[in-house]
Amino acid sequence: MQDINKKHLFIASCLALITTAMTFAIRARLETVFGPEGVGLTLEQIGYAFTPAFFGFTLAMLFGGPLVDFLGIKKITWIAFFTHIIGIIWTIMASSMTSLFLATLFVGIGNGMVEAALNPLVASMYSDKKTKMLNRFHVWFPGGIVIGSLVGWLVMDVLGLSWQIMVATLFIPTIMYGLLFFNQKFPVTERVKLGISTKSMFQSLGKPLFIFMVCCMFLTAASELGTTQRIESLLKQSVEVPLLVLAFINGIMALGRLFAGPIVHKLKPAGMLLFSAIFTFIGLWLLTVTSGGMTFIAAAVFAVGVTFFWPTMLGFVAEYLPETGALGLSIMGGAGMFSVSLVLPVMGNLMDNASATEALRTMSILPALLILAFLGLNIYMNKRNQAEAEAETVLE
Repeated sequence: MQDINKKHLFIASCLALITTAMTFAIRARLETVFGPEGVGLTLEQIGYAFTPAFFGFTLAMLFGGPLVDFLGIKKITWIAFFTHIIGIIWTIMASSMTSLFLATLFVGIGNGMVEAALNPLVASMYSDKKTKMLNRFHVWFPGGIVIGSLVGWLVMDVLGLSWQIMVATLFIPTIMYGLLFFNQKFPVTERVKLGISTKSMFQSLGKPLFIFMVCCMFLTAASELGTTQRIESLLKQSVEVPLLVLAFINGIMALGRLFAGPIVHKLKPAGMLLFSAIFTFIGLWLLTVTSGGMTFIAAAVFAVGVTFFWPTMLGFVAEYLPETGALGLSIMGGAGMFSVSLVLPVMGNLMDNASATEALRTMSILPALLILAFLGLNIYMNKRNQAEAEAETVLE
């Protein structure tokens, strides 16, 4: 690690995550461009056109995860860079559901490769404080969504410029992270560093605790990203500029993740996840009964809930199941994104045939299930920690 510039690599990683996050915000703004009042797609069709952002992300993480160990973090990072460039150019040229689908697929693959490469990079560089630094790294997912939301609002709503110019702003962070990663020396993944065999890694993926966390990741990611990705349609009857609500939610998330250290220390990962599930459930229900300025209050409660979901789920696996390696983190992220690809068309169908309120109420079932799941996780982890403490006492 002595020849590796951790600070430089961490800044470049944050810029890559900003690129990923900006695509989510800008895609949310494109819903009105390609929707019934624009190109003419139904909300369900847009849901299908947006799904490659999530299953492409999933495929990239599932293939990229094991390749990180074999090809190295650096090569996967460059795959992310070039697929981002292709995806941005194709999005600018999109004019139909098919072209939007294909453009979104390349963007999704780029986003997935960013997560596949850079979560293990951060875990490897900061092996003594994984959950804290993964939260700090993932500050820039909500941070990038704030940037993308404000860019979309400024370019299209304030300046009245074309949506293609809005999409082109994605070139700025993409080129910046490419230049910063150029000629840098990268560390090996933690699994390689610890000498854990490929056979042991695959055996670890079958552990009940890991399978449980993957199942929970389906629900945590869908609760967060399924809601925020369709914010334009969900809240267009409640507030004048839904994209500003998205920026507000992600601003709170960014601040929460930035100062996650003391919270992690006090609640532990399992406690943070239970806390998050409770607030997410309350926030989603409040969004069904508020409008105008009160929508921001409901959004704040929701934001407090989803702030720690993604990085803490990854941090839990990195901390308590390190033998699953980069593939374990990739499976977690891939499961989360795949779940979002499933809920987007369902939400679109509910909004087309019922209402946005019905879609939000349906989504609230997910954190309700998570409250029960994370109650069980806390009981299990307390018993496990107690057993480990007793074993250490006996050895002494």
